[in-house]
Amino acid sequence: MEGGFFSGQLLIAMPGISDPRFERALILICAHDHDHAMGLALNSPVEGLTVPDLLEKLGVEATIQLPPDLVLMGGPVELDRGFVLHTADYQGEHSLEVGAGVALTATREALEAMASHNAAPRKSLLALGYAGWGAGQLEEEIKQNVWLTCEPDDGLIFDHDYERKWTRALAKLGVDPERLSTMAGRA
Repeated sequence: MEGGFFSGQLLIAMPGISDPRFERALILICAHDHDHAMGLALNSPVEGLTVPDLLEKLGVEATIQLPPDLVLMGGPVELDRGFVLHTADYQGEHSLEVGAGVALTATREALEAMASHNAAPRKSLLALGYAGWGAGQLEEEIKQNVWLTCEPDDGLIFDHDYERKWTRALAKLGVDPERLSTMAGRA
């Protein structure tokens, strides 16, 4: 955490989160400053919508055989907007360095790079929508034990084991989800 902000960190939803859209969510914070925070959920696939299908619908021609990776639901805000989260070996003109060798690009150029053998990032995912917080909102939610935070790794960000990502993130902190309470408290 740099300067009191959580850019590049993972948020792990605590049991009992009041918003069912974030139940068992694992979110990578892509941008965070005094005015806002923005992140992408990493474990909420859109059933039946693959990256190749979406790229075809958008008229992006693939020059490589794309794996049938599922598109993710990045969060409930601006569901018609797409984001490519990728390894930093690819840098587009408008890429935002997230941290830990990961960048975010929200342009057609990034979609074309995903579909090309010449420019494709080593690893990438495509998400629709994002999770957003206003000034001070994320910090307050963390104080209220709505979220735990941890360092990301490639597996938690890019692998396709969506069902177990939340549990694996907790395990990274040494936390057994069976021992978590839905009640918040202070010691």
